Amino acid sequence: MEKFDDRILTHSSISSLANSYSLSCIVCEDMDGMFCTSPSKTCPADNVCMFSYIENTAGGIENTVLTRTCESQSKCDMSGSLTFTAFKTKMSTSCCSTDNCTPSEPTLPADNNTKNGVTCPSCMNLVSDYCSTSETIQCTGEEKKCLLQSRTSTGSISSTVAIRGCATESFCNVGSKSESSDGDITTEVKNKCTNGSIGLHPGFFFPAMALLLLKLLF
Repeated sequence: MEKFDDRILTHSSISSLANSYSLSCIVCEDMDGMFCTSPSKTCPADNVCMFSYIENTAGGIENTVLTRTCESQSKCDMSGSLTFTAFKTKMSTSCCSTDNCTPSEPTLPADNNTKNGVTCPSCMNLVSDYCSTSETIQCTGEEKKCLLQSRTSTGSISSTVAIRGCATESFCNVGSKSESSDGDITTEVKNKCTNGSIGLHPGFFFPAMALLLLKLLF
């Protein structure tokens, strides 16, 4: 009787093969609101193909950013919003898991301007990874968290931006990430969240908010 033991694939070996398989995904970005496309790239072994849709509104002017990239499964099917000063961002993601697949177009969350009783500090700093302020904003809808987000880029172009405002739980769950572009630019984004203040006088917030400083996420 022939022995085939060295050809047997156990459950653990199948799982290992699955975990080591790398998808090929389209990686591109479009700032004009059109669906972007480009040659595909090989993703890290634990990634899927993701389509993210971001809509920014400032001073009544909207612009959209569509991105296709490799991303962790945990970042799929997310939806949420962030508001600070006169700026609002809404985002949504979708994913697929076959080579060069096209994820369905994500649906942005609906606007909800009903005040929810939460108050957060609100500011932006274009030269630091932290901003401090006595200004506050009254949160609306599902934005029930106070977010500190920092974005630091290094390489051929260096910049640092920090913002604070109201955010949905989903923005907090994104956590931190680091990205590298073809232009030799690395961007580190970090999100830190706390519970909002309820029933506090505008302009008052806990000293513990200062402990949020450690950099940011999107």
